[in-house]
Amino acid sequence: MAKGNNDGPIEEFRRVTAAAMRAIARNPELSVNFTPDPASLHGDEARLPLPSRDLPYDEVCVVRGESDSLALRQRYHDPVLHSQRMPATAAAQALYETVEQVRVESIGAEHMAGVANNLDAALEDHCRTKGFARVTERDQVSIADAVGLLAREAITGRQPPPSARQMVDLWRPFIESKIGPTLEDLGKNLHDQAHFQDVVRQIISDLGFADDEMNNAPEPDEADGENQDSADGEQSGEGDSEGEAAATDGAGEEQEGDEQYEDADAPTEDGDGELQPGAGEEDPDAPGSPWRPPDNLHNQANKFVYSAFTTEFDEVVEADELCDADELGRLRQQLDQQIGHLQSVISRLANRLQRRLMAKQTRSWDFDLEEGLLDTGRLSRVVTNPTHPLSFKQEKDTNFRDTVVSLLIDNSGSMRGRPISVAAMSADILARTLERCGVKVEILGFTTRAWKGGQSREKWLGAGKPSGPGRLNDLRHIVYKSADAPWRRARKNLGLMLREGLLKENIDGEALVWAHDRLLARSEQRRILVIISDGAPVDDSTLSVNAGNYLERHLRQVIEYIETYSPVELLAIGIGHDVTRYYRRAVTIVDAEQLGGTVMDQLAELFEEEDGMPQGRGRKRKVA
Repeated sequence: MAKGNNDGPIEEFRRVTAAAMRAIARNPELSVNFTPDPASLHGDEARLPLPSRDLPYDEVCVVRGESDSLALRQRYHDPVLHSQRMPATAAAQALYETVEQVRVESIGAEHMAGVANNLDAALEDHCRTKGFARVTERDQVSIADAVGLLAREAITGRQPPPSARQMVDLWRPFIESKIGPTLEDLGKNLHDQAHFQDVVRQIISDLGFADDEMNNAPEPDEADGENQDSADGEQSGEGDSEGEAAATDGAGEEQEGDEQYEDADAPTEDGDGELQPGAGEEDPDAPGSPWRPPDNLHNQANKFVYSAFTTEFDEVVEADELCDADELGRLRQQLDQQIGHLQSVISRLANRLQRRLMAKQTRSWDFDLEEGLLDTGRLSRVVTNPTHPLSFKQEKDTNFRDTVVSLLIDNSGSMRGRPISVAAMSADILARTLERCGVKVEILGFTTRAWKGGQSREKWLGAGKPSGPGRLNDLRHIVYKSADAPWRRARKNLGLMLREGLLKENIDGEALVWAHDRLLARSEQRRILVIISDGAPVDDSTLSVNAGNYLERHLRQVIEYIETYSPVELLAIGIGHDVTRYYRRAVTIVDAEQLGGTVMDQLAELFEEEDGMPQGRGRKRKVA
C-alpha cells in the first residue's frame, strides 16, 4: 500500500483496475495497458483509456465499465464459435456482434451489482458520444444499436440509458412488431452461446437481413433503405468488446461524410451510397465524365479555403497546467531513464553546436587608437622612433545577430514511444545549449484535446451536420518553454510528453501558423522555426466530412507562405516520414536516435550561412 501511495492515485487506480479485470476474466496472464486509444482486447492484451489526473468519478466509472466489458468478453465469449456462425452480410454482422456483446455483459450484470453499474456508465458515455439524444429520425442511426439496447432491456430488465431513450422509442414499434417474442427468448439461452446465436440469427432473418440480401433494409420504405446502406459500411468480427462500437461507428461516419453532398445530388434521392466522391463513377448527366461534387472547390487550383467549424473549444495551455508538479517530476525521471544511453551522444553533439555558435561570436580588436588598453605588441615602434605615439587597442564584439529559435514538436499518437522520448530529450539539450550561447529558444507542442472530434464535433452534430464544416476537432497547443523562461524553470515540463492520454491527433497547418505568429511577435532580428513531425496531418473527424487532402492542402499553403514571404526561417525534421515533399529545407531520418544530432547539425548550418539573411521574400532553399 505504501508503494501505491508513493506512486500517486493514478498509478494506484491503474493497478486496482488491472487486478479487477484479471479477476473478472479469470485470466492472470491478461496484460492491461492504459493508452489514449479506445478500449480494445486482442488475445491476452487489453487496452484501456485513462481518466484525467484528478480521477473524476464519472470518468472512473466509464473506465471501469470498459474494463468490465472486456473482461466479460474474454471470460464468456468463444471467438471460434462466434466466427464460425458469423452471417455473411455486413449489416447482419453488425447486429450479430452487438447482441453478442449484450449477452456477455448481461451475464456479468446478473451476478455482480457493481459491474452492472459500471457497464451502465460506460454505455451511457457511448450513447452520449454517438449523439443518440439528438436523433429525431430512425435513419440517423443503425438498427443494430437499437436492437442491442432492446435486447439488453429484454434480458436484464434495465431501461436504455437516458441519452438513448428517444432513439430507442423511435425504433421500438417497428422492432417489437418484427421480433418482440424472439427477444424474450434471448434470456433463456444466456449461458449457452450456440443456442443464443441461433436466436440471434432468427432475429436477423425476421428483420430482413438474410444472408443472401446484401443491401436490403429491414423495412421497404426509403428511410430504412438508407439505414441499410450505412450498415453495409460497418466492420465487425474482431472478437473483442469493441464489437458494438466498431459496428456502428463506420455507419455514422459514412452518413456524416455523405451529407455534405446530398443537396447537390437531388436526382438520386435514395442513392447516398452510390456516388461517393473520388470513387470514379460517371456523372449521370454527362456520361463518360467522372463525377464531381458540385461547388466543391477542394480540387480547383487557387480556390482552396481552409476554415474551422468552431474555435470555441481550442486552447493554448502551459505544460504545468495539464499536470501537477509531482507527476511532472515523475515523468521527467521516466524520460531521463528512457534516454539515459543517448545522453552522452547528445551531449557531445550539443557541445559541438555550442562551439560553432561561440565561434560566430569570437571577439576582435581595434588597433591604433588614442585610448584603451596599451598595445604592447606595438611598443617596438616607440623604441625605434621615440616620437611615435603610444598605440592603444580596444576589444569589440563581432556582429552576431539577436536570434530566437522555436522548436515545434508533433504530439500526435503516432509519436508514442521512442520518437516522442528522443524529441523531448533533444528539445531539452537544445534549450540548454542555445541558452548558454545567448540564443533564446521556446519549445512548443501541438495535438488535439480529444479523439474523433471532441466538443467541436458535438456542436456540429447539434447544428444538424452542415456540409463542408472544415476542421472538426478541438486544438490543443502546448507551451513547454517560452522564449523568455530560463531552461532550469521549464526542464520538468518536457516530461509531460510521456503522459498517458496527451498524444492524440495532429493538425500541422494550424500549429505552424500558431508557432509562426508567436515568432513574428518577437523583437529578435533572426527567427528560426523548427518542426519535428513523423507524418502528414491526420484528424479522423475532419477528414471524414471533408476532402481526403483537406488538412494536407492547408499545410502546403502555410509552408508556401512562410518559405516565400515570411522572415521566419523554417526547418523540418521528419521521423520515418519523407517531409522533403512539403518543406524546402528538410531532412528525413529512419532511426529516432538520429534526431538529436540532426536537429543540431541543421541549426549549425543555419548559423554558419555566410549572409545570415532570412529565407523569405521568394528566396529558394536547397533541400538538406
